[in-house]
Amino acid sequence: MYLGGFVDAPKPLGYWLKHLHNLLDKQFDATLADVGLGRRHWQILNTLARGEATRDELTAALAPFLSPGEPDLDGVLEDVTARGWTRPGLPPEGNLLSLADEGRAAHADIAARVDATRAAVLKGLTPGQYAETVRILSVMAGNVEADLAAR
Repeated sequence: MYLGGFVDAPKPLGYWLKHLHNLLDKQFDATLADVGLGRRHWQILNTLARGEATRDELTAALAPFLSPGEPDLDGVLEDVTARGWTRPGLPPEGNLLSLADEGRAAHADIAARVDATRAAVLKGLTPGQYAETVRILSVMAGNVEADLAAR
């Protein structure tokens, strides 16, 4: 296939996007498997490490990372809570969740693992190459969004 000057690659962009997404999920799950956690656990802890959030805010923050048909975050959040890592807010903001001291300690431990995983993923790339890749993907996403909005 030839697209207005773009040379066809052996595998198209969509293949690599989906493949990388699936690999990242597997890599994060493997990184955290020995402590019985998955990528969604990390995402909840990392979101709460930035500040209090309601269940709805957590769901909205993690929505871009959820695959279609993936269960909601309630089960993962229940597990995080059962581990003693979260605490509810005090009235009148009682629907807010925050990290307990145990959650902050767990976040610090898991953050070190995640940093090592990210370093493995980015091995061989310069910071500039990474930034350019993200910029290009952002432009492409914006193009598709604009095209869909125009329909």
